[in-house]
Parts: sequence; structure tokens; C-alpha cells
Amino acid sequence: MKNKALKRLIYSLWVLLVLLSFFPFKSYSSVVSDNVNLQKDTVINSTGFKIKTIIIDPGHGHATQPSSSGNHYSPGASGSYSLERNVTLAIGLKLQAAVEKELTGVKAVMTRTTEDDVSLERRAEIANENKGQLFISLHCNSLSDRTVREKIGTKRHKAVYRTVRVADRSGKGVLILVYGLHRTHEEENAIQKNQVGEDNELDGGALDPNDPMTIILTNEYKRKFRQQSIKIATLINGEFIDTDGRRSEGIREQGVYVLCHSSMPSVLVETGYINNPDDEKYLNSEDGQNEIVASIVRAITSYKKEMEQVSQ
Repeated sequence: MKNKALKRLIYSLWVLLVLLSFFPFKSYSSVVSDNVNLQKDTVINSTGFKIKTIIIDPGHGHATQPSSSGNHYSPGASGSYSLERNVTLAIGLKLQAAVEKELTGVKAVMTRTTEDDVSLERRAEIANENKGQLFISLHCNSLSDRTVREKIGTKRHKAVYRTVRVADRSGKGVLILVYGLHRTHEEENAIQKNQVGEDNELDGGALDPNDPMTIILTNEYKRKFRQQSIKIATLINGEFIDTDGRRSEGIREQGVYVLCHSSMPSVLVETGYINNPDDEKYLNSEDGQNEIVASIVRAITSYKKEMEQVSQ
């Protein structure tokens, strides 16, 4: 009993230290400049936190077998001559090489390196098993066909119409997604399994999801990951607009499986509309792919520098 109580005390102190690391400590000079830095959410970590592993997730792929769960494989979008799965893999491989070249000491782990698809659940597992600290999923956007009424003649002095489907190629530019709040429960389960659960050594490592300490830690991880997801999304979007001069549809929430099941800051980058002729040409070109990669790397570099900042 005494040993159990001692473990509880040690765990309580550990929880307190972890919670303190989530909140920034400011010097007097930083308080004076609060009006300038009000929108910054710098994570302060006095233990020398470093981003060491980034997960790169090329969307879709060629389905070779059915998914083992309810998450079915998706063939992805297509343009007039190219497929999303091929474009995202090409960009992903370039991004992996650039990250490991430009960011010293950072490993980039791919969720797929061949044309074969990987299930959504396996993509999240790869991210969590490799203890990623940032998850970037790459996709190509597309618009569904439009339905229009087309006049085909007259009958008894009245116009006769038919409904037809036509391709909508009006979409253009980038879009950044963060996970939707309606999947919060799934995110909490992922955090408890891959973050809180790993550090819990009470009672042989059993994790009680109803324990107040577990709930507090889960909520703090969730808050931190959401803020950091929005941070990296903002940086990537800014690079696309300000550096590359591309059109952007901004940052949106969406219930993306891999984002809420990956227990880390996560974003999905819609790199362009593959069914728009101009975007398709850009997405398939070496210059276009290199520009996309360079913008994402610049954003990661800024994000990494800010996340690793230590308060004095």
C-alpha cells in the first residue's frame, strides 16, 4: 500500500512538471512586448526539446488489397493525364530528401514509398510508432462534376431541357486542413495511447481514462497539438501565398482520419487542383514540385525554430 501511494505521489509530481512545461514563462522584457507577440504561441520547454522526426504522408496509392477495417482505400483524384497518387508520392519523396538535407538531425519517415496504397489506420500507426513530432499529409484537390440544364428542343411551343453532368475545372490553388473538432474523442484516444499511456507507470502501466490526471494530461496535449497544428498550417499557407504567389483557399477544419489519429501536430496540404489544367501542369512539373517542397521546408524550418525556443 505504501509503495502504491509513493508511486502515486511521484506520478502526481511528474504530472505537475509536464503541465508546467506546457505554459510559457515570460521574462519582464517579454511581457513588455506582449502587444507585438500576442498571436505567437511559442512552446517553451526547458528540457531542450528538439524536433527529430517528421512524418510525410503521400495521399492515396494503388489499392492492392481491401482495408482490414472500415476505412476503405481511395483511388484519389485525377486530372486529364495524371493521378493524385503519383503526384503526391513524387512530392513526398522530394520533401523527404529536402527535410533530411536542410534540417540537421531530423529524420523524415514516409508512410509509403511505392505506388501501393496504405490504409488510413496504418498511416496513423506508422506516425505513432515512429514517435513523430509533426505529421504532414500531401494531397491534390479536385472538384466534383456540376449538373446543368441543357436545352434540347421544344415541344408544343415549350422548351425541353435535360440535366447533364459537366466537369468543373474552376478550382485553383492550395488549401490547408487541420482536424475537425467533431472527431475530438478519437484524438483523445490516440493521445492517451501514444502520449499519456507511454509515460504512465502506475499499477503496472495500466491507464485509467477516467483518472483526473489522465484527463488533465490528455486535454493539455490536445490543446498543445491543436495550437501547433494551426501554427504550422499558417506558416505553410503563408509561404505558398507570399513566396510563391499562389492562390489559397486558406485553412479549414475537416474530419480527416489520419490527422486526428496521429498523436502529434498534424496538417493536410492540398497542393493544388489536379483537374484544373493550369494546376495539373504545375503539379506535374519539376519546377512546380520543387517550389512546393521548398515552401513546406521553409515553413517547417520556421516552425522548428519556434518550437525549440527556450525561455531564459
